[in-house]
Amino acid sequence: MHQRIGQVLDGHWLWICARILLGLVFLCSGLAGVFDAQGGQSLAGAGASGPGRLLHIVTIAVQVCGAVLIMLGQRLWLGAAALAALLLATLFVFHPFWQSPQPLAEFPMHWALKDAALIGGLMAAAIADRLRQRLRTALELYAGVPPRQAGR
Repeated sequence: MHQRIGQVLDGHWLWICARILLGLVFLCSGLAGVFDAQGGQSLAGAGASGPGRLLHIVTIAVQVCGAVLIMLGQRLWLGAAALAALLLATLFVFHPFWQSPQPLAEFPMHWALKDAALIGGLMAAAIADRLRQRLRTALELYAGVPPRQAGR
């Protein structure tokens, strides 16, 4: 049983699924911002022009580009870092639960904890990707495993 679980966890397809699921939340949010530009700009704090619009465009670009990098597994660390920085900024700007009175602080606190958990997931994905790359390199160099088989 443990060997079977290990084979699944080592599998290439599980890693692809994990990356897609992690990136999907950011991709959907970014695309929703594209198709509901007025709603996103109102959340950013301005109308059709000014700093709110720029913030909205930058947020969409970071969400979509970061999600694509994670989903494709190319420069995953960069996508994860950009999305984590965005989440950290939104945590302090949009979910300042520490400034709300006690009964009203619960909802923003849950959103802040969700953002913190996503930051942790992004960090874990970047670490796992780096370890997988190092393992692949070690298999190629020291065990003579061809590059194609080392990635599986």
